[in-house]
Amino acid sequence: MTPNDSHFDYSMWALERGIDVICDKPMTNTLAEAEALHKKVQETGLVFCLTHNYTGYPMVRQAKAMVEAGELGTIRLVQVEYVQGGKADEKKRFPPGNWKFDPARGGPSLVMGDIGSHAHNLTRFITGLEVDEVSAEIGAIVPKRIIHDFGGAMLRFENGARGSFWVTQAAAGVENCLRIRVSGTKGSLEWMQEFPQALTFKPLKGPSENRTPNGPGTLPLSARCTRLVAGHPEGFPDGFANIYSDAAEAIAARRAGKPADPLALYFPNSFDGLMGVRFVDSVIASSEANGQWTKC
Repeated sequence: MTPNDSHFDYSMWALERGIDVICDKPMTNTLAEAEALHKKVQETGLVFCLTHNYTGYPMVRQAKAMVEAGELGTIRLVQVEYVQGGKADEKKRFPPGNWKFDPARGGPSLVMGDIGSHAHNLTRFITGLEVDEVSAEIGAIVPKRIIHDFGGAMLRFENGARGSFWVTQAAAGVENCLRIRVSGTKGSLEWMQEFPQALTFKPLKGPSENRTPNGPGTLPLSARCTRLVAGHPEGFPDGFANIYSDAAEAIAARRAGKPADPLALYFPNSFDGLMGVRFVDSVIASSEANGQWTKC
């Protein structure tokens, strides 16, 4: 292997040698690579964990469990955004040779691969729904910039729900804010990464409820990965730790020839990676067609 090898190269190398894989996102740079890698994972039966660490946050898992339990009813609307400001400075020059800023090594859209993939994955994880069509625009909002620093799209989901999606790394002064709202026939859920320990549930009838780690109404999927006492914040590293520990449990179970705890199998896998690359591919195609609705 060489320093210039990609996630795809390393992952295929490991799978061909019977090695379980933990891979950073985006899984691959191209749809063809994603399909080939997912096929390889299926053929080998090995564990493949994709590090969308936000799926490891306790209140994100609480949100997923509430949707699965039917507490929101039928999902009708999803709004997701991921806003950063690290690339807002027009005078900032990025280091030459950095793979993220090389489309051949970092993928065709920096903002979509870097943070758009997170927003898309969070939407799928919580709702359990696939995006069916997108009407999108991506590009650069900082003048003369070649790499993409903005992406926005209207979404149509497989069950008829509608949604909106926008991501940017050029919002001056914003550090790191991933936010999602999911609305159904019985109520809505709201979560944001700036306050990860709080999940707001707004039922159709009755006052809003705030769910917190180890607080009232905590479900097993959330309780499993809550390591702090109620009232203390959960942070970025904890999301990674929860995913890694789940993947390690799945790997140990596979090697021992035993079934893994079902609650340990919620970490993102190669199919999630494939769907993420498909979404990015569709957003790019829609944007190039001036926002034309494009199948995912």
